[in-house]
Amino acid sequence: MIKVVIAGIRGRMGKTAFEAIQATEGMEVVAAYDYKHEGKQFDGADVVETGGIPFYSSMDQLVQETTPDVFFDVTRPNVVFENVMEALKHQLHIVVGTSGLTEASLDQIRAQAEQYNKNVIIAPNFSIGAVLMMKFSQMAAKFMPDIEIIEMHHNQKVDAPSGTATKTAQLIQEVREPHTQGALGEVEDLKGARGADIEGMKIHSVRLHGLLAHQQVLFGSAGELLTIRHDSFDRESFKQGIVLSVERVLEVDQFVYGLEQILLQD
Repeated sequence: MIKVVIAGIRGRMGKTAFEAIQATEGMEVVAAYDYKHEGKQFDGADVVETGGIPFYSSMDQLVQETTPDVFFDVTRPNVVFENVMEALKHQLHIVVGTSGLTEASLDQIRAQAEQYNKNVIIAPNFSIGAVLMMKFSQMAAKFMPDIEIIEMHHNQKVDAPSGTATKTAQLIQEVREPHTQGALGEVEDLKGARGADIEGMKIHSVRLHGLLAHQQVLFGSAGELLTIRHDSFDRESFKQGIVLSVERVLEVDQFVYGLEQILLQD
């Protein structure tokens, strides 16, 4: 039995992770890590007095009383780093579904995982379709290097660009020679109009009520346009990747960034 603790369980992704793990044979959620609600419990939907899994604000107490195997974090960028470093010190394997971690933070997490001989999976997106979209985009970039990325998310997402867009750009960078796109001497009459720039690729972020998680990668060439698009309409789309990450974090090679690293090896 894989015993999991979830940080961020009160959020929408946390509840989705709870549902996915509890519904899977061979794994269970044993605790929630939260800065408040100490002494209360979580029943899958709400904070309750009894009848659920316990909340802990102390990692020492959590580990001592519930002996988890995996720390699953879907909090916010401003707290995930400290959570992960603390969990590694307590000898837990790590799955992170929170985007917004800097390269410096990722390097520190990698070093800490090596120091404590624990495994880490950082997954910018748990959707299998989104992972395939990123990989297909990398394949297309070898032949069509003029690229722009448009990512669209719900209006409660605080970081931009999304981790999925950043990861897509990083995968493309591995096969695409850096070059400038657009008109020579291009001028933005309104600053930011052309989006963020990664080695000449532009990334545009949309945040609107009614959206969940969507991305399209545009490839332009003489006389044609290729669009690779993925849409998550419901958080059900993340459950398969969540379960896969929890299963595989016990056996991966210490530090994995991107679900494609394990999905496409199978």
